[in-house]
Amino acid sequence: MKILMIAPEPCFEPRGTPFSVFHRCTALGKLGHTVDLVTYHLGEEKNILNVNIHRIPKVPFINHIKIGPSFTKIPLDFFVFFKTLILAMKNNYDCVHAHEEAALMGCFIKILFKIPFVYDMHSSIPQQLSNFNFTHNKYLIGIAQYFENFIIQHSDAVIVICPHLEQTIHSIDEQKYIQLIENTPLSDSYCVVSQDAVKLLRCQLHLENVSVILYTGTLESYQGIDLLLSCIPLVLEKYPSTKFVLIGGEHLQINSFKNLAKSIHIENHVLFIGQRPSDEMPLYMEMADVLVSPRNTGTNTPLKIYSYMKSGKPIVATNLLTHTQVLDNQVAVLADPESQSFADGIIQVLSNRQFAETLGRNARNLADSKYSYDAFLAKTEKIYNYLSSLRRTC
Repeated sequence: MKILMIAPEPCFEPRGTPFSVFHRCTALGKLGHTVDLVTYHLGEEKNILNVNIHRIPKVPFINHIKIGPSFTKIPLDFFVFFKTLILAMKNNYDCVHAHEEAALMGCFIKILFKIPFVYDMHSSIPQQLSNFNFTHNKYLIGIAQYFENFIIQHSDAVIVICPHLEQTIHSIDEQKYIQLIENTPLSDSYCVVSQDAVKLLRCQLHLENVSVILYTGTLESYQGIDLLLSCIPLVLEKYPSTKFVLIGGEHLQINSFKNLAKSIHIENHVLFIGQRPSDEMPLYMEMADVLVSPRNTGTNTPLKIYSYMKSGKPIVATNLLTHTQVLDNQVAVLADPESQSFADGIIQVLSNRQFAETLGRNARNLADSKYSYDAFLAKTEKIYNYLSSLRRTC
């Protein structure tokens, strides 16, 4: 199929939705489809098989897009819409595939050009407005809910990244065709890390002969970094040589959390690495003794969870739907989202090596069986077979 894809994101930055867009494009290219991707002027250039990237013109003074809803995205989305419209007029596409708020554009393209439309739903739009503290105004959230309902009702199919979003769609349209494709950042070239490389990294970071607790991801408020920092003194009471390594975040966020760490006298036990390329994550995870996800709100499964499982290292995560729709007590320690409980979860793993190894092994087996790249490709192929059948009937 010839696909017109719309992604109002800085593609490709190493964060949630842009990372998902990259893997979606890569999968479609491998399956033999051709993709024209319309996206922002920002982000790293990548060569993807059968994918042509069409960027909007550079917009003066806009050099960064923060994660989540943003007023900055509004002018950029106008450019995205017009570029999408021009491409749709010039080319004969078999379907339109839209991510996040670009789904409204997808509805328009579907109606105007009479082609199937698939909505790639990474999250609930009204929920995002609250989670990122963009607004708590019930009228604005109500408007967002109206548009989300409209998008779902006018889409021919919806891709969701977690079971909770399936329930959200079925509450709006029980008959909607849905394909769950978990946001697995895995690939058929997932690298095996040598122990020499691990030893070198520990040496470079001055982490020899200590237990390493690793967090990877953004430092947004919903990620629960304040919860993680607050549990550190409790862990240090039992294991005083433990070090906590946090990868990700913007410069201002890192400084803020460094100040918080200093205020509770744990600054010597916390190392903020900042953003690192995604291909370095297997090395950092192999270095770790425990992987943590202290997320405190939301319902989408964190993208990091799938790579955590693939690593085979023990996981400690909050006992919330955001994690429990993928994790259970056989593959992770699920702790209540409060300091003592989360600290106890980390201590439980550090104090029992056999238990830790069993958790890690179970998690890796689950990742290999249910969340493999072959499964990712098969699910992508399934929904596009469905869209192809719709195109033939048009």
